[in-house]
Amino acid sequence: MKKDIQMPKVTGVKLCIAKSINDLGESDWHVYLINKNLIELTNVMIVSKGYENKDPGARKTSTLRHMIEQVDGQSVAKVESISPEVFSFFNEFWVSYYIVNELFDKKFVIAPFQEFDLETIDEIDLLGRIAT
Repeated sequence: MKKDIQMPKVTGVKLCIAKSINDLGESDWHVYLINKNLIELTNVMIVSKGYENKDPGARKTSTLRHMIEQVDGQSVAKVESISPEVFSFFNEFWVSYYIVNELFDKKFVIAPFQEFDLETIDEIDLLGRIAT
């Protein structure tokens, strides 16, 4: 049954964790959804969780769910705050959204990383890690 459902390929959408500096000079970490498409995304549902590894007894984070009604074309949406304590986990994000009346769905994963092992994310002009 599931194999009979044809899901279109997700293109032009990225997810990342990035660091910004607040007014007090402290690091703030957030998860961002980047829409590089020319068209808006609607009814965006993001389910996030973290886990050490696939072992049944491994530590896990809580599962969080976020709904964003609309992400305009070529724009960015801040999804959630994230704590550096979970950077040693695999951070997984299931993203589902509509373009016009077509449903898109993709799992993004950010592998464990160190707080200072960052890359430039051009779309938001911040340092962080991009999900694969």
